[in-house]
Amino acid sequence: MADIKLKDLRYLIAVADTGHFGKAAERCFVSQPTLSAQLKKLEDYLGVPLVERQPRNALLTPAGAEIVARARRIVEASHEVVEIARAHRDPLAGRLRVAFLPTIGPYLLPFVAPKLHKALPRLELMLYEYQTAPMLEKLHAGEIDMGVLALPVEPDGLESKRLYDEPFMIAMPEQHALTSKKSIKIDDLADVTLLLLEDGHCLRDQALDVCGRISVNEKQDFRATSIETLRQMVAAGSGLTLLPELATRGAYANVRGLVVKPFVKPTPTRTIGAIWRKSSARTVAIAAVGKVIAEHAL
Repeated sequence: MADIKLKDLRYLIAVADTGHFGKAAERCFVSQPTLSAQLKKLEDYLGVPLVERQPRNALLTPAGAEIVARARRIVEASHEVVEIARAHRDPLAGRLRVAFLPTIGPYLLPFVAPKLHKALPRLELMLYEYQTAPMLEKLHAGEIDMGVLALPVEPDGLESKRLYDEPFMIAMPEQHALTSKKSIKIDDLADVTLLLLEDGHCLRDQALDVCGRISVNEKQDFRATSIETLRQMVAAGSGLTLLPELATRGAYANVRGLVVKPFVKPTPTRTIGAIWRKSSARTVAIAAVGKVIAEHAL
């Protein structure tokens, strides 16, 4: 074996991700014997076992785990080489990997995806969902090109730009006393039972910031993992919650048992922005995607 081939690193990464030779082979579109043989050649070349072969699964050895971590960076760097060349030929063409917060993507994309396709027809958007911490990790690792998340976030090596400010709405059961009001003051939420997302979701922190100056009773025996769980629990009468405005539009505008009210002005908002690596070769495409989102989000 004269050198290490990228495809062999991809095979090893696939085994690491799936824990199974057969599934890894399917993912790489090769036969299992081919994948297994190539990994054996790689082990022979390196002189160390990389995979512990078991009857029903495959585990990385300590050496394999270290090599996979570096292999991921190598494979991503090879993608970046291709993207750099493509960006110089046509900066608004090719693949662009964009990640959204779970509290943004499902509600923003129905409004902006058709606009993105129309405005940037040669751009192939690959869309992902991550919470803030893993999104930043994947940006640093080169696994995604752009993130759309709540600002401020200013980690080293990354640039960010505000796209739009999204108002918060207050969702309540249809029998709640506050449904008689046209709009809600923050002080109206004093002592209400508030339902929130679990730790790790920035929407949880934003809701607490909005209600920071008053006393609210967070439901201690409940932590939701999604906005949809919050919505259904509110409709069932378990409490109130804050929702981003986009999560109350379109298909989410009329939910049985739920009433959504705006806040009085000045309306509490969250700032949604784009974030990317300072060293990215795709800044023209990132700026173009950000511009479309900013123009059509609200």
